[in-house]
Amino acid sequence: MSSTVDAATLTPAQLAPYIQHTKIEVGSTRQEMIAHVEDAMKYGFSAAMVPGSWVALTASILKGTGIEVASALDFPTVGVMTSAGKAAEAAELVRLGATQIDIGVQIGWLKSGMYDEFREDIAGVVRASGVPIKVMLELPLLTEAEKELAVQLSMEAGVAYLKNASSGQIETANPESVRYLVARAKGGVLVKASGSIKHLAQARALIAAGASLLGTSAGIEIISDTSSAETKSY
Repeated sequence: MSSTVDAATLTPAQLAPYIQHTKIEVGSTRQEMIAHVEDAMKYGFSAAMVPGSWVALTASILKGTGIEVASALDFPTVGVMTSAGKAAEAAELVRLGATQIDIGVQIGWLKSGMYDEFREDIAGVVRASGVPIKVMLELPLLTEAEKELAVQLSMEAGVAYLKNASSGQIETANPESVRYLVARAKGGVLVKASGSIKHLAQARALIAAGASLLGTSAGIEIISDTSSAETKSY
């Protein structure tokens, strides 16, 4: 989704194609996941973002709709998987029907100066999956120098999207972080914003800053303009 629009003029419904409709709560039932995916179709969201265990079901429902089947790995605790395990899981998610994958990165390796290993960890997923990969960079956990390195190494690894954070526990998505990533993205790499995106005005501001995708569990509330401070969002 291109962000070359006047975000202030977007109606709530026009925001739907920017939103990756997210449901990652522990213990979600099959019927709850079906309802989640059906909402993605009903409202015309960009994707249904689901845990890997629900990818096959999601893909079967969304087949032929044009809505992306998105999942995440090395998450919610970021950077704990082995590189081989991460690549193998990515390949399995694609086999099950995933068309986009968000991944955690090895922040500890970056901070240890293990730059080749950091890059290859991401590149292995890119090669194994063959689908657009979005890296969750956890910007607030990095120094300014580490941010620059994380962005550059991720792009060298072949990612499709740079993402400010994995969730609102790390950072509330904000225009400053989006602009930071947009200014450094090259070669067609885009930016996804994520983290406690709960309100219509917030969503518009992130798109105005250059975000091409928004990851949130509050998509329905946002496009209905009924969001509240209590809305749980990722």
